[in-house]
Amino acid sequence: MIVTGLCFVALTALVKHLGDDLPAVQTAFLRYLLGLIFVLPMLGALRDAPIDRGMLGFFGLRGAVHALGVMMWFFAMTQITIAEVTAMNYLTPVYVTLAAALFLGERLALRRIMAVLIAFLGVLIILRPGLREVSPGHLAMMGTAIFFAASYLMAKRMSGTQDAGVVVAMLSITVTICLAPFALAVWVPPSPVQLFWLFWIASFGTAGHIAMTLAFKAAPVTVTQPVTFLQLIWAVALGAILFGEPLDAFVFAGGSLIMAAVVFIGWREAVLRKQIKRPATVL
Repeated sequence: MIVTGLCFVALTALVKHLGDDLPAVQTAFLRYLLGLIFVLPMLGALRDAPIDRGMLGFFGLRGAVHALGVMMWFFAMTQITIAEVTAMNYLTPVYVTLAAALFLGERLALRRIMAVLIAFLGVLIILRPGLREVSPGHLAMMGTAIFFAASYLMAKRMSGTQDAGVVVAMLSITVTICLAPFALAVWVPPSPVQLFWLFWIASFGTAGHIAMTLAFKAAPVTVTQPVTFLQLIWAVALGAILFGEPLDAFVFAGGSLIMAAVVFIGWREAVLRKQIKRPATVL
């Protein structure tokens, strides 16, 4: 998870470095297009996967939903600080919890409700509505977290019938296809230097997802989730050192509250899974 955090912060910094010289949607498209090279080892599993027409449509729907989140994330990176993007990205697991209760029938106990409310309090601390202007970048990040949460819930449904490699490969392919028409509509010829950095963005993104998958296999959520808080520390430091972004105590405080809520939700889910798996004692 430490490697995951370093990869994602490096990705964020490189996107910030590219700035808005290229349209955000084109940057997102090129990141996924160049990232398709990492899908090549999965082609065998993809060819042999039991994908019917209905599942193919579901893959396409997930790709469209995820593409909307990706476009908003790349846009937000050109509008707000690295620290704000990182802190607000923690909202995704919170939205997953809410959506699981609304659409999957999962029980939302009082403690989880309190954790969700604490997370949204963290958002209010970051945004400080009424005390400063809420920018389009902030709104885009809130939308990003919603669309990514929907994408993760769809992936959860797929995981019961599809291999993990197939799910990752299909996401890369469908997101690239969905982003293509938007990117072509605003296309600006990229320079070789921009393509060089975009390839590294794709590399760090793929490496981060691989490291995260390995971490989830090696340890429970209660161990892995707290480590993701390091991303906020690194993001704040990187933004200040490389991009001259101000050290914002409100962003750090709000991000801490959101992360605390996410850790609590993860811990409760782990406890509930243990209770379900524990065999009943015959008296």
